[in-house]
Amino acid sequence: MEQNIRRVGTVSRGIRCPIIRQDDDLVAIVADSVLEAASGEGFHLRDRDVIAVTESVLARAQGNYAGIDTIAEDVRNKLGGGTIGLIFPILSRNRFAIPLRGIAKGCRKIVLMLSYPTDEVGNALITQEMVEAAGVNPYSDVLSLEKYRELFGVYKHEYTGVDYVQYYTELVQDCGTEIEIIFSNQAKTILEYTDSVLTCDIHTRARSKRLLKEAGAKIVCGLDDILTSPVNGSGYNERFGLLGSNKSTEDIVKLFPRDCERVVLDIQARILKETGKHVEVMIYGDGAFKDPKAKIWEFADPVSAPAFTDGLVGTPNELKLKYLADNEYRDLTGEDLKKAVSESIRTKQKDLVGAMGSEGTTPRQITDLLASLCDLTSGSGDKGTPVVLVQGYFDNFTD
Repeated sequence: MEQNIRRVGTVSRGIRCPIIRQDDDLVAIVADSVLEAASGEGFHLRDRDVIAVTESVLARAQGNYAGIDTIAEDVRNKLGGGTIGLIFPILSRNRFAIPLRGIAKGCRKIVLMLSYPTDEVGNALITQEMVEAAGVNPYSDVLSLEKYRELFGVYKHEYTGVDYVQYYTELVQDCGTEIEIIFSNQAKTILEYTDSVLTCDIHTRARSKRLLKEAGAKIVCGLDDILTSPVNGSGYNERFGLLGSNKSTEDIVKLFPRDCERVVLDIQARILKETGKHVEVMIYGDGAFKDPKAKIWEFADPVSAPAFTDGLVGTPNELKLKYLADNEYRDLTGEDLKKAVSESIRTKQKDLVGAMGSEGTTPRQITDLLASLCDLTSGSGDKGTPVVLVQGYFDNFTD
């Protein structure tokens, strides 16, 4: 067996940290936790290791929270407090229930327009099979609540057991606000009911806003336009507003963190000072992957990585080993094959876009790939590892 050859490639480690509270020094906690883990587990930091910190602990350390009354005031100020068209929200108790209550308290009536058969990230309002059996065209047909119930009855989400139509109705009514529900996948449908619109989609919001404005809407806001500045001392996010928020308590949401760039640079500098190693650092949110069984796209944050150091910019530039082995070097075996593949990697172009040797590699941003890896490593439950250390990510077959 060859000696002194690394047999391990990429390693992802969840790093346990203290429970983070408001005003904690997150930079010190993250750096110290990584260094203590290295000492305790017997590994060493290397240049280009990646330290990733989940967005939730940064927002918590910042105290970036807002209550439903604060949301209500900003909604009232920006949309007038009358009848608001609320379109394309995701179906989520964690992500949308508390903002919905705040929005309801900020207006007289909500016309809630739900996309069907699923929301933007794949949560099923009803199934595709139910739509097809009913002879409905989801690209053009607009359904009233009465027609929806006539065709589909009560459908509860497979995993949460919630009928979101009834759930959202009750949340709004409990705030003393009138609600009307319609079902459509065309943004401009809402203008038949009101010209003041709050579009709640995440990744398609720019298109929805454009279509509404072109169709003559008087007021168009997105969730990213609500709480872009403090309201009575509340938390805020100047870039994303309410997008990326999730439930903290029954009356409070935790917002997406702000000032993330400073944090990643400070962690990078602290590790360099302590170890002499130049690591990369990122803040990560949801991973960008789709559950094959539930058909849910696990990406309800506006971006997967709100901040990262310069070494994480770009996409992978990789050759497909399978392609090389099966095509260019199909007649080679053993050490000859290894040497030929290694030489191809060492001399590869700086930009392999369009090259056959890179066919089948993943054309995604490095930060999106890392966010997915880190999100799966840290989990969303009780692992207690809001920091992830990724080593060897930028290695290849020749290292």
